[in-house]
Amino acid sequence: MEKGNPNKWIGKAAVVGLVVLGILAFRYLELGQYLSLDYIKASQERFQTLYQSHRVLVIAAYMGIYILVTALSLPGAAVMTLAGGGLFGLVTGTVVVSFASTIGATLACLVSRFLLREWVQQKFGDKLATINAGIEKEGAFYLFSLRLVPIFPFFVINLAMGLTPIRLVTFFWVSQIGMLAGTLVYVNAGKELARIDSLSGILSPGVLVSFAVLGVFPITVKKLLALYKRKLRVGLKKSG
Repeated sequence: MEKGNPNKWIGKAAVVGLVVLGILAFRYLELGQYLSLDYIKASQERFQTLYQSHRVLVIAAYMGIYILVTALSLPGAAVMTLAGGGLFGLVTGTVVVSFASTIGATLACLVSRFLLREWVQQKFGDKLATINAGIEKEGAFYLFSLRLVPIFPFFVINLAMGLTPIRLVTFFWVSQIGMLAGTLVYVNAGKELARIDSLSGILSPGVLVSFAVLGVFPITVKKLLALYKRKLRVGLKKSG
């Protein structure tokens, strides 16, 4: 698109309007109370009865809400993951949450890219050149590490990755795999929803360390293999 193309700005204005409208509705209607741990725990039996009667409809509604919450970067995704475990069980819950969270994350990434990437790259392109090159070279490994090592909130990763050159297809499948371990932990914890008093106790230090090791492992292996190949080439040149 050309810089002055009015259709582009109309499209951006429409997307901004929808995002703002969604966030305002969430705040004004106090919808956050329905995504709280206390509400989910109090309503678990009622949701379970509804699920037994209308399985497909409940799954579709759950996924729709989860995708919307994640796409708009609203609070409540962790609680909804627990609810998925309590409502659907480990296997179905993991599959449903995995796809809903990844679709929502990809939409958030897409919105960030559509609204901000062009401006950010034009404004700070020289400063981002190294980051862009790194993402193009190791985007999948880098994103995988971010998904596993719980340093940054996922919504920050979604928005930040929208400003980089990473392909959306790559973003989708890497996020799907990278978030799977955390999804399993939360969905499994959700099976004992009635016993959970806070979100902070779910990820123990041991689990966090395990995620960190898993996240660093792929890049470490890739670096070691690259180092080995360089040394091998040098050795071959010397011997030749």
